[in-house]
Amino acid sequence: MDYQEAIDYLFSRLPVFQNIGARAYKPGLETTREICGILGNPQNNYPTIHVGGTNGKGSTSHMLAAILQTAGYKVGLYTSPHLKSFTERIRVNGIPINESYVATFVTVNKSYIDNLSPSFFELTVAMAFSYFSDQQVDVAIIEVGMGGRLDSTNIIKPVVSVITNVSFDHVQFLGDTLPKIAAEKAGIIKDNVPVVISEYQNEEVASVFEAAARQHEAPLYYGSQVYRVMETEHSEGFMALTAKCIDKKEVRFDHLRLDLTGNYQAKNICGVLTAVDVIRTAGFEIGDEHISSALPNVSRLTGLKGRWQRIGESPLVYCDTAHNYAGLGATIPQFESIEATAHRYVLGFVADKDISGILDLFPSTGVYYFCEPGNLRALPSENLQQAALRSGLQGRVYKDVNQALAAAKADSISTDCIYVGGSTFVVAELTDL
Repeated sequence: MDYQEAIDYLFSRLPVFQNIGARAYKPGLETTREICGILGNPQNNYPTIHVGGTNGKGSTSHMLAAILQTAGYKVGLYTSPHLKSFTERIRVNGIPINESYVATFVTVNKSYIDNLSPSFFELTVAMAFSYFSDQQVDVAIIEVGMGGRLDSTNIIKPVVSVITNVSFDHVQFLGDTLPKIAAEKAGIIKDNVPVVISEYQNEEVASVFEAAARQHEAPLYYGSQVYRVMETEHSEGFMALTAKCIDKKEVRFDHLRLDLTGNYQAKNICGVLTAVDVIRTAGFEIGDEHISSALPNVSRLTGLKGRWQRIGESPLVYCDTAHNYAGLGATIPQFESIEATAHRYVLGFVADKDISGILDLFPSTGVYYFCEPGNLRALPSENLQQAALRSGLQGRVYKDVNQALAAAKADSISTDCIYVGGSTFVVAELTDL
């Protein structure tokens, strides 16, 4: 089969979470281990870095990839979900997997796929491991899909585990309290493998991570207790940061520029810098100059899109893939801080997410355009309009994000600004991205 036939087969044959939600969720590692065993356990052929957490794990993974690439390493990067093309999930030095490799992999392994009936995610993880082995990468950065303990990616033993933070998301799978969710995230902590927690949140969550680290005799570092990172300014598409070593009471980076300009990245950077320090102890040669050169070029080096990305001028248009309370709780204040004649919001969500609290984050003074993602999990835009009205938000209804954005632009003057988001899948369908 060719690439399109292979993709059609995967999406039609295997349960896909982005389309059917809970029915596609298949916790456990047995099937992934079985597939990888058939493939010769390719995940054991190169060092890995495992990145989990509720928010920020994608940005963290891409920043680490950019730094290692700049230091001269051949870097595999596995992330999910994709925005435009399936091939975005599996990259080497920022270049997506070859379509021909996808077609061949599916064709050669079709009998195993039919017999084992893996989920879409399980097969994609196995494909990534195999591709990175065939490409002879020096290191691969593997982003957790959901949770950690039972996530398909959790068959690796990395040189470092990174957990960004813990907040409420996918509570029907991971638990309805932060300690329960933290316990699932802590499942990626391995025996004698250092773990970096990007931010210390509170004693309740910290105690879960610390207990897991003790059990596995894993050195534990809190990025926010190793570095203090302060945003200094935004200009010309970059965020300038100062990073200070807390113990040494000295500035490590005086004017660090980052092309990911969401304010929340200051927290992620603490984890990234701490992880780099740990990675160095594993034998990787990474200089401070590699960090300074990589961070202004993360998007170019790795292909990252959709994180506080400016996609329009006059009026300003920003999109962001934040899709839960904590994520949107960071992006909406930043958007509201932009001086504008009017703040307009193009919003869409999936139906299996509790959005009652999320909608309370949005200001009643905003102008709203409600839409829906084009998958089976979509919350109908009429239902979103009704839910928003209960939170004091009024707006018109559109079936498609691009129609909604076009309407927002048509209503705008040059000094307005527009936010597009609510769901990763809404952002993915933007033609301007």
